[in-house]
Amino acid sequence: MSASRLTLALEGAVSLPEGRIAVLGAHAGYDLSALPRESVQVVQRFYPDHQVWARLGYDVSVTPEGVFAAAVIVLPRSKAQARAMVAEALRITDDGLVVVDGQKTDGIDSLLKSLKKEVSIEQVISKSHGKIAWFRGGALPGWETSDTTLPGDFVTRPGVFSADKIDKGSEALLAVLPEDLKGHVADLGAGWGYLSRAILDRPGVTTLDLVEADHVALDCARLNVTDDRARFFWDDATTFEPRALCDVVVMNPPFHTGRAGDPELGRAFIRTAARMLKPTGRLIMVANRHLPYEQELSSRFAQVEDLGGTPGFKVLAAAKPRRQAR
Repeated sequence: MSASRLTLALEGAVSLPEGRIAVLGAHAGYDLSALPRESVQVVQRFYPDHQVWARLGYDVSVTPEGVFAAAVIVLPRSKAQARAMVAEALRITDDGLVVVDGQKTDGIDSLLKSLKKEVSIEQVISKSHGKIAWFRGGALPGWETSDTTLPGDFVTRPGVFSADKIDKGSEALLAVLPEDLKGHVADLGAGWGYLSRAILDRPGVTTLDLVEADHVALDCARLNVTDDRARFFWDDATTFEPRALCDVVVMNPPFHTGRAGDPELGRAFIRTAARMLKPTGRLIMVANRHLPYEQELSSRFAQVEDLGGTPGFKVLAAAKPRRQAR
């Protein structure tokens, strides 16, 4: 196997200072073999990746804890999130070594172009459709994390899904969300709480579980959904186990892993919903019209119904989950 960009840089081009190293945003599978494990803290807000690093024995946290001699940033797709991560790396290293590693498809060229206007980049290495670069110290005014306020006074933050506007799929689901929701409801993949707040407008709802894998999105949801009936779970919706079976599950499941479309992710959400529901329970979900979820719904539920939607999105309802053999 060829060496990763980080390994290539550390083996021949840049030396790590002594002390702790923060690795910001490393996804499961990212190559950290060139770093001394005992010195590393992986900073990961996405629950499934966070759990992988923890199982591998790394010190892992949602936010950086303490002081660091160096930081490695694994570039995310969100430009605003990437800029905030670089600013945070400068802060926690007290102007120490900052390494930025990213794919071209995730905007590494654009980020480096912006960085060169503010800091002195020591070197750039290109490899495997991406680049790695590093610098020490500098000022990045305006790069820090800042909240966005959307219509309805919803607060979002860089990197969360639909941070700049209300998602059209969620709007399509809300337009046909039944008024008679009642009992124990779960919002799988709740994001920053747009659908959850509408669910709690239904007076028959007694409890709402917001299940979200992005810790920052869940923090936003806590600000946006202040109803005492809401409970917040930082967890993987594809494996989540509720405290008690639910009467209703509402969801707008993701359908991408990185940049690649992945319908299996939505199917996993459907399987979780079926497992979470009471025998008389129902699921209400929205999906892009091209996604083939009807077969999975029919195999998991006795009743499936099309509630309509928009030209781009379909809203589907399913009831009476079939109990699968273990």
